[in-house]
This record gives sequence, structure tokens and C-alpha cells, in this order.
Amino acid sequence: MSANIPAGRVRLKRAYEPPSAEDGTRILVDRLWPRGVRKADAAIDEWMKDIAPSTELRQWFGHDPEKWDEFRRRYRAELARHGPELDRLREIARAGVLTLVYSAHDEAHNDAVVLREVLLG
Repeated sequence: MSANIPAGRVRLKRAYEPPSAEDGTRILVDRLWPRGVRKADAAIDEWMKDIAPSTELRQWFGHDPEKWDEFRRRYRAELARHGPELDRLREIARAGVLTLVYSAHDEAHNDAVVLREVLLG
């Protein structure tokens, strides 16, 4: 099902970077609103809090790269319970560019990276 989505259609962007026309549909995928970012400036089309890692998983991970592989496994298990939300994101990506917006400082080890992997299959 997700094989129909070209990789370039699902992008990642930090909430602290300015929005651009190339972002397409901007979905915030964090449970918490990014600190210091005004809603008016964020240009978020939708905030999907429920698809973010659970509070317990987020706190356990603490953005520790040493826990990355286990975080990915646990978060993928959580995402398996969010079929309708994943389907909605896939529909958006099939129709145009989808930018998953996140606030983590580490661009390689965060929930949006895992979510993108899942969406692209």
C-alpha cells in the first residue's frame, strides 16, 4: 500500500525552521507544541498529537542515540495501533508533498524519522 508513495513526497523539517512553499501539507507529529514557536508562525496544517510516541516512550528514550534501535522498535509497535492516522498521512503524501514537522534537536534520532520510515514502507 505505501509502495505508491515516492520518497521525496514525505519530508522532515524541524519546527524551528521557517515554513516554505515547497513543504506542501505541514503536519506536526509531536505530542507537545514546540517551545518558543508561535502557532501563527508555524504554518501547521494539522497537529496529530495522537500519532506521536506515548509520553512513557518519549520520556524513556530521552533522545539518547544509544536507545535508538529499541526506541524504533517500540514506536513502530505503537504506530501499529494507529492505522487510520497512518492511512490519512499516506493519502496526503499520495496527493502531494507531506512534511512531518518535529521539534527534536537531533535530526537523525527522532520520532518523525521513524514515522517517515513506516509511511514509506
